Amino acid sequence: MPLDNVVFAFVLTLCAGLATGIGGAIAFLAKRTNTKLLSFALGLSAGVMIYVSFVEILFKAKEALVLQLGNAYGGWATIGSFFGGIAFIGIIDMLVPAFENPHELRRVEEVDDSQQMEKQRKLYRMGIFSAIAIAIHNFPEGLATFAAALKDPQIGFPIAIAIAIHNIPEGIAIAIPIYYAVGSKKKAFFYSFLSGLAEPLGALIGFGFFLMFFTDIMFGIVFAAVAGIMVYISLDELLPAAREYGKGHLAIGGLICGMLIMAISLVLFQ
Repeated sequence: MPLDNVVFAFVLTLCAGLATGIGGAIAFLAKRTNTKLLSFALGLSAGVMIYVSFVEILFKAKEALVLQLGNAYGGWATIGSFFGGIAFIGIIDMLVPAFENPHELRRVEEVDDSQQMEKQRKLYRMGIFSAIAIAIHNFPEGLATFAAALKDPQIGFPIAIAIAIHNIPEGIAIAIPIYYAVGSKKKAFFYSFLSGLAEPLGALIGFGFFLMFFTDIMFGIVFAAVAGIMVYISLDELLPAAREYGKGHLAIGGLICGMLIMAISLVLFQ
C-alpha cells in the first residue's frame, strides 16, 4: 500500500482524536455551551456516518467479498462482519459502567449545576473515569477512521470530520469535572487531550494488522465491520446526545443535512 495513503490516513485519525482536546479548551473559553449548535452538529455527524456506512463502505465491502467468495458466501460474510462490528463496539459499551461511560454523562449544564453540591474528590474521580472510558471508546473509532481513509481518502476525510465533531463534547465532559475538582485548566485540558490519543493508537494497531493480514477478503471483512461500528456510534451515541442537547427536530435536521452533504460529496468527488 502507498506510503502517502498511510500517512494521510494516520494524520486524519490523529486530528479526529485531538478534537477531544478542542472540547477541553472550549470548556474554558466559553461560559455557556451553545446547545442548539451542538445538537445540530451531532446530528450532522450522525448523518454523515450513517449515509457513508450504508451507501459507500458496506457496498464496497460486499463488492470485495462477493468478488473473492461468490454471491452467497460473500453476502453472508458481509452481513456477519457488519453485525460483528456492531457487537464489538456494543460489548465495549457494556464493559464500561454507566457512571463512567461518557455517553451516559449528564449534559454540561447539569454538570455545572451539580458542582456546588458534589465533593471535589467525586468530581475528580468522575473526570478521570470519563477520560479512561472515552479513550476506550475512541480506540475502535480510530480504527474505523484509519481503515476508511486508507482504502479511500475521499471517504476518510468526511468520516474524520464527523468523528471530530463527536469528540468535542466528550472533551468537555472530561475537562469540566476535573477543572472544578483541582482548579487547574492545564490539568483538565491535558486529560481531555490524552484521551483523544487512543484514536491514533487504534490507527497504529490497525496498520500493523493490515500490514500482516491485508488481503481483499480481509479488507472486505474489516470494512464491513467499520460500517457496523459507525452505525452503532451514530444510533447509540450521536443521535441520543443530539436530542438531549436540543430539540428533536434540530437533531433530525442535522442528520438530514449530514446525509445530503455526504451524498453530494460522493457524487462530486468520485
